[in-house]
Amino acid sequence: MKIDEFQKRIEDIYFARDAARGLAGTHMWFCEEVGELTRALRRNKREELEGEFADVLAWLATLASIAEIDLQAAAEKKYGRGCPRCRATPCACP
Repeated sequence: MKIDEFQKRIEDIYFARDAARGLAGTHMWFCEEVGELTRALRRNKREELEGEFADVLAWLATLASIAEIDLQAAAEKKYGRGCPRCRATPCACP
């Protein structure tokens, strides 16, 4: 699944509820999920990590949707030609 497809899937599942909560409230949920990912990283259990990474990505997609940002377009614009600063891949910045 591409980034834009994932963002659309998350919109189809959660957008109405998340948009009603608003950007600030949804951001707080996102931060909570990042905390859960942090705990999973400490435990280093693959199945738990997979779920938490997916949750963080879903909440990030929701935030972008509420803010009317196309994540795929934003990622391509910023990183499509390599490092945003030096344009090299891998990055050659000092």
